[in-house]
Amino acid sequence: MNGPHDMGGMQCYGPVIPEPNEPVFHANWEKKALALTVAMGFTGSWNIDISRHSRESLPPSTYLSLSYYQIWLAGLEKLMLQRGMVTNDELENGKMTQDPVVPRNVLKADETPAALAAGGPVSRDTTTTPAYEVGGTVRARNINPMGHTRLPRYVRGAQGTIIQVQGCHVFPDTNSKGEDENPQWLYSVGFEAEVLFGESAEPNAVVMVDCWEPYLERA
Repeated sequence: MNGPHDMGGMQCYGPVIPEPNEPVFHANWEKKALALTVAMGFTGSWNIDISRHSRESLPPSTYLSLSYYQIWLAGLEKLMLQRGMVTNDELENGKMTQDPVVPRNVLKADETPAALAAGGPVSRDTTTTPAYEVGGTVRARNINPMGHTRLPRYVRGAQGTIIQVQGCHVFPDTNSKGEDENPQWLYSVGFEAEVLFGESAEPNAVVMVDCWEPYLERA
């Protein structure tokens, strides 16, 4: 979707200025926000694309006023509210007032290191062949979907070159709706920065974007 999260190349925001010697966490509550989000992800109540979309679909005024981990917490609250795992009153008062919803899975402390090391692989086997080959010229489709997508606005309609074929992976646009993993071929596509951002772009720079096959067409 076209939301406040997708501001790459947008006017009026200025350059990204990294924080010197930025710590991993600025406060202890940020660690807890990360831990809660990861632990709830392991319950199987939703998938990673649904989780991403819950953050992206926050109202722009809310999204742009929150810090990084505040956005994570807001997305988690939204997911839990939608599934009856928590009430607005409980979030407001910090006290449980209804019986808990029992999740399908529980990530226990002693299982956490192995679970995090294993991750959640999204590559899938397929009997299909990729439509594009390394070195091929493609164009990112100019789409404006209502739901979740991993195709950033600043590359839509731009021409690029296939740099690498990454295999077949879960398609986030359908997975975020809880419909189907719908595995699709994934490509690393190189876009010349000047094509994307005009004469102000860094000379000879190339922006690499991972694009699923439905995002592309032959140029």
